[in-house]
Amino acid sequence: MAQADWYFDFVSPFSYLHWRKMRPLVNAGRVRPVPIVFGAVLAALGQRSPAEIPKKRDFIYRQALWQARREGVPMRFPPQHPFNPLPALRLCVAAGTTMAAIDALFDAVWCDGRMLDAAEALAGIAASLGIDDAAAAIADPAVKDRLRANTDQALAAGVFGVPTLAVDGDLFRGNESHDLMLAVLDDPGLLERGPLAGVGLIPVGIERRR
Repeated sequence: MAQADWYFDFVSPFSYLHWRKMRPLVNAGRVRPVPIVFGAVLAALGQRSPAEIPKKRDFIYRQALWQARREGVPMRFPPQHPFNPLPALRLCVAAGTTMAAIDALFDAVWCDGRMLDAAEALAGIAASLGIDDAAAAIADPAVKDRLRANTDQALAAGVFGVPTLAVDGDLFRGNESHDLMLAVLDDPGLLERGPLAGVGLIPVGIERRR
């Protein structure tokens, strides 16, 4: 039975949806949640955010809302999106990346429709997590360093989006990939057998010029 790291960002509606499925695995100690800065991952890879491509933005927002409705999960977009998730990510780290912290922050953004892009917006959540001064907590250099290290770890692992589950060097991205994630967690040798084992050997036929 493999253990894995789950990389997420509160700005991602699909991270919120997938957290609902990941919770039992985190609670059982099989998966470790790792908050990262999705924007920093995109910058390092030289990629645009899906929300920066107009028609893709419309599509992914509709897809997120449709998945939420299909799964019976409440979802309400914040008044602006994307928003700056750094304060929420840092508060999560300051609170120890506990399940309670992740729950509270995801619910505030995606159930209550709040942006959580400033210390003032985090005060109530911070207090509920035992943190008296949200501004001081998210300004702590150690917290910033931890979040940066998390993001560097994700990049070193090859993460290219959120949410992503990393299992023994293999990456699985997206709420829609959950069934495959479960299969690999339950059977780590799954990717070493049959056609799944050979995908890395498929030669590249053409490369796009940049």
